[in-house]
Amino acid sequence: MKLGLNFTTGLDLYLTTWKSTDDPSPGDYSFKLDPHGSPEFFIWKQSTKEYRSGPWDGIQFDGWSLYWSIPKDQCDYYAVCGPYGICNSNDSPICNCLYGFSPKSPQDWNLRDGHDGCVRKTSLDCQGDGFVRLTHVKLPDTSNSTVNERMSLEQCRESCLNNCSCVAYAPANISGGGACIIWKSDLIDIKQFVDGGQDLYVRLAASELSTGSTGDDPNKKKQEIVIFVICIASGLLLLVSSGCYIWHKKFKSHSPTQDVYPQDERNGGKELELPLFELSTIVIATDNFSIANKLGEGGFGTVYKGELEDGQGIAVKRSSRYSLQGVDEFKNEVMLIAKLQHINLVRLLGCCMQGEDRMLIYEYMHNRSLDTIIFADKTKCALLTWQKRFNIILGIARGLLYLHQDSRLRIIHRDLKASNILLDKDMNPKISDFGVARIFGGDQIDAYTKRVVGTYGYMSPEYAMDGVFSVKSDVFSFGVLVLEIISGKKNRGIYATEPNLSLLSHAWKLWKEGNSLELLDKSMGCSYSINDVLRCIQVGLLCVQDRAEDRPHMSTVILMLGSASTMLPSPNQPGYCSERSAIDAASSCTVNEITMTMLAGR
Repeated sequence: MKLGLNFTTGLDLYLTTWKSTDDPSPGDYSFKLDPHGSPEFFIWKQSTKEYRSGPWDGIQFDGWSLYWSIPKDQCDYYAVCGPYGICNSNDSPICNCLYGFSPKSPQDWNLRDGHDGCVRKTSLDCQGDGFVRLTHVKLPDTSNSTVNERMSLEQCRESCLNNCSCVAYAPANISGGGACIIWKSDLIDIKQFVDGGQDLYVRLAASELSTGSTGDDPNKKKQEIVIFVICIASGLLLLVSSGCYIWHKKFKSHSPTQDVYPQDERNGGKELELPLFELSTIVIATDNFSIANKLGEGGFGTVYKGELEDGQGIAVKRSSRYSLQGVDEFKNEVMLIAKLQHINLVRLLGCCMQGEDRMLIYEYMHNRSLDTIIFADKTKCALLTWQKRFNIILGIARGLLYLHQDSRLRIIHRDLKASNILLDKDMNPKISDFGVARIFGGDQIDAYTKRVVGTYGYMSPEYAMDGVFSVKSDVFSFGVLVLEIISGKKNRGIYATEPNLSLLSHAWKLWKEGNSLELLDKSMGCSYSINDVLRCIQVGLLCVQDRAEDRPHMSTVILMLGSASTMLPSPNQPGYCSERSAIDAASSCTVNEITMTMLAGR
């Protein structure tokens, strides 16, 4: 198979995805070889670049995965940190500005949105400029670069230095041949590797070089660097030795103690205290993570039941080595839950980070998650009377209102679903799993992301299709939950006789016909108020309306649920709701992503 542009015929050969598994017409994604600059592969979503392999380095495509599994992490997405930003999936946050640059939009940067990138602290004036060297990086997008295959590294440097438009240069061939890449426009899509990658020399003004190490000529100050490294190493050795002694004294017992985790700058730099558990404590509590204590498993890893020495029950969420939840999401969940206190949010008891093990320790929920009861355990489902179901609905609503409006931070959950609602021994609901939650600024209404995460059936149309999310995205997910709790059925793929009919479509159809009570779970019997049930169904339909602006805020939802005298508006058609052929239904209900793992439930 050949890919790329035939310069003789002008024919461009590339791969294109299907629209869906049933529809072979061209989809949104294409896989192309870009011959401009140094050759490299791109994944395009229509006219937008989504992924870049890195340029050909004489042996392979720089940064290209040897296994067909891309994107593998957040940094694989194209230009996630914007111009002059560098992405490191092991850092938190993952985006940082190159040396000599600062965030273009500090407010967005503090909200972990780096798409606007960075700008120079000091403009270039072509007088006394130099270079700072970056090592082990995926080189920037070379589409608009210039490649010279007969130029040494020193000649490459001089060529860039003599051209006032040049912003960076790099050796193009790591196999020993002379080749040079020169950039004259913004440096986009730089990724930091632990090892491998290439060297990149970024041009800086003389004033910036005078305040830090340039890395421009490593041989020139070799002796100074060696002395500096020895001093630093000696200091670190002393510091580590002291730290180990203090650590041993502080954590010699198996019981959890307090460790300090700093809040990020947007919260005023204050500190919060979070219990830190030793791995040995968790191993003992879970009987070495025995199968008998396994509660469940998902894309994030596995959840185990445990018991501390004082008899307290715990649930341990242990991320696997191949977890879909990265380090950044793990830290995000720790920081968010530690700051939140509400009766309808799960309580975080502490965490454990040792080697590759990342674990969150929660209070144990005797009735596990909502999905295991209403979808799987018909015996327990029959015990869920209407009053208990209504209390669960109301509790989830109150928890969401706290996240959206009443907490110190305005938080969008982004993955509200039945498996993320935990139930205590009294069937009180607790919202859990904040790994992909986002914090909103004071006046922020919505946000956009290229990385759509969530679960099919619960994502709002504007989020699944366009990456736009807001509090109304959570409202949509809540509406789906309401209808699932009332019916005892999942939203997607539950009607064997009508496979294209979702729960939303079915509820909408019954409501239009005046037969909404047919939606009710038959296992509840007759112990319910007809008016209360109809009101809840109508509220659920109001929450899943196709247009975000038509959906109510959670404060309004709680008012509608709690007041029988409040007049409810008539709902409009829900999202994803239309009657069509099997092929159309499949294409409309699937977010056309090439990497399905990013969209799977954790």
